[in-house]
Amino acid sequence: MHLSFILALLSCLPVSLCIVTTVGDLAVLGGRSVTIPCHYEPQYAGYVKYWCRGRMREICTSLARTDTPQSSGSEEQVAIFDDPVQLVFTVTMRELKEEDSGWYWCGVEVGGIWSADVAASLHVDVVHGMSVVNSRLSGEEGTSVTVECQYSEKYRDSEKKWCRSGDWSSCLVTDAESGIYEDTSVVISDDKKGSFSVTLKNLEKRDSGWYWCAAAQQQMSVHVMVTPRVTTTPVSVKTSPTSQPQSASQYTYVPPPKPIAKDWDYQRHFMESPLMVCAVIVILVALVMLSYKLWHHYRKTQRQRRAMENKARLSEHPGDGDWQNASVVFLNSGSHQYTPSPPNKESVGWIIDRLRIFSPTYTSQNNLVLVDQINNCVCVHV
Repeated sequence: MHLSFILALLSCLPVSLCIVTTVGDLAVLGGRSVTIPCHYEPQYAGYVKYWCRGRMREICTSLARTDTPQSSGSEEQVAIFDDPVQLVFTVTMRELKEEDSGWYWCGVEVGGIWSADVAASLHVDVVHGMSVVNSRLSGEEGTSVTVECQYSEKYRDSEKKWCRSGDWSSCLVTDAESGIYEDTSVVISDDKKGSFSVTLKNLEKRDSGWYWCAAAQQQMSVHVMVTPRVTTTPVSVKTSPTSQPQSASQYTYVPPPKPIAKDWDYQRHFMESPLMVCAVIVILVALVMLSYKLWHHYRKTQRQRRAMENKARLSEHPGDGDWQNASVVFLNSGSHQYTPSPPNKESVGWIIDRLRIFSPTYTSQNNLVLVDQINNCVCVHV
């Protein structure tokens, strides 16, 4: 068992679609039939399909195979049919009995020592009881409705009933031999094979309510709703005896007005198109980049203009003096007074370097007052 399980896993590892699928667990009334679909993948279209019974696939008992010929038109208890075009094979089990309950497998015979069969399991439970095809019915007054009640094999010979819910004295019972009951408003017919039908004729408003269809002590609820009949009143058109019929040439064709909603729908679809959204995003990005470039150009122009003004101011005082005896004072913008600082070689050298940056040919010989607008300082030559 463990070896076969490992082989099945190994055979399914190379492809993710190595599977067979089917329905879930089923509950079927005794004596009824059931058809089960088993779906498989395209690579298994040419393989043999089978249906077997047992809790374990490796030791299950085969009930039907697609490579076994089946007589056409015969009512076999188990029949199998493969449709490679739809990639599904179906299994039909007829006249189920209680002992048919158990585990079943629909599988594909792959064969080979390294390739285990692929299969899917389900549990079929054959039960005794009743069911209805449609538990809610509606019809107009004066018409008819039919409900189909199904029962298991155990209740095949039991009398069938149709009753008002909660009132057993209102039950209508079929004949034990013919399985028929009929009156002016109700017809009950039992086919003795697993279902009986109840037809309510000439419906009236009072027929609305809950009912039971019953077999022995088993019953299923059914609700019937009767709606008013829809009536139509003919409209008579009076014509004047003196009026003459008009010929076809006297009629003028007027084309129907064009709906305004179409233009709006077109515009709405146009605005919702991905191409339009992308175009709007590109335009926004281009506007942002253009604004940034204009701002950057403005800042650069301002810096160049300030540099040229400083250069022109410095060029008015040519000469080269003794900057070792210079002192530096800083402008106190709050009090508008100048606070001198002691001579410092590094401070003076820094100012000379700044001057040379603005005017590399600058020389100083006379007394000079220098204003550094960048650092808010004043250099005074002593």
